[in-house]
Amino acid sequence: MPGEALDISVVIPLFNEEESLPELTAWIGRVMEAHQFSYEVLLVDDGSTDDSWKVIQKLAVSDPHIKGVRFNRNYGKTPALQTGFQLVRGSVVITMDADLQDSPDEIPELYRMITEDGFDLVSGWKQKRYDPLSKTLPTKLFNAVTRSISGVHLHDFNCGLKAYKQRVVKNITLYGEMHRYIPVVAKWNGFRKIGEKVVQHQARKYGSTKFGLERFVNGFLDLLSITFVHRFSKAPMHFFGLWGTLSFLLGFVITCGLIIKKIYLIFAHEPFRNVTENPLFYMALVAIVIGFQLFLAGFLGEMMVKQHTVKQADYLVVEKIGV
Repeated sequence: MPGEALDISVVIPLFNEEESLPELTAWIGRVMEAHQFSYEVLLVDDGSTDDSWKVIQKLAVSDPHIKGVRFNRNYGKTPALQTGFQLVRGSVVITMDADLQDSPDEIPELYRMITEDGFDLVSGWKQKRYDPLSKTLPTKLFNAVTRSISGVHLHDFNCGLKAYKQRVVKNITLYGEMHRYIPVVAKWNGFRKIGEKVVQHQARKYGSTKFGLERFVNGFLDLLSITFVHRFSKAPMHFFGLWGTLSFLLGFVITCGLIIKKIYLIFAHEPFRNVTENPLFYMALVAIVIGFQLFLAGFLGEMMVKQHTVKQADYLVVEKIGV
């Protein structure tokens, strides 16, 4: 029934996965029935160009637990998850990929870790992977850098199989490629009990991987972005104002030094040259200008924070089933 509390909500973002969806939803259903969970499966179609949405419509007719959302085009995994998080009703939220590489058999233990062990978030760790070396090596580097920068000690940030308390997903906001950093965002929002579970990784059965090296480049840039936003979004003047002031003072001190030196040489009747003929003067001038610009950026940032403007989502949901 609408509004009824559920044990588990499973959120599955997907793009062109028409072949795997019947098998995946049937597998999830068997697991849920075996453990007598009340549940819903929310399939978020991220603008698929195959028949994924038609498959979702057929599945929803035969199984009331299955619900669907469709975007008008492909926006990426993060908007799909953010949309799903806004709609779920389960006390525990499970996310997984649609390509059958994540096993629904892991769901009961993930649920237990949230409800009995008291974790806010449990992330899967695909300790043994069936991916090519071209994907596993960048993944290891990505995970190592993320651990170092974020202070969240997980082995596999990019694993799609995760479990959350409902209050976690309802109180975080995702954008860009931030689905990789949900544990980091959760920690920065005060959800500090973050666990990890070794999960089974299966070889892809249908379709082709959506992996591309550019995803890791974008991922690293997003990591730097959210780190900066976390530290300085509430008080941007603390960053821009500090460096702007230091740059301005450095340029000002150098300029004053050059002027004082010229005045001294004049009164000492020694040879001198104009301040503007010294290359150091132009370096000082650049430092002053940069310092002023940084300070101004910090000031404008503070004004924007005070206005508390919120950017609207730039993705469009065109159809819904059951939500």
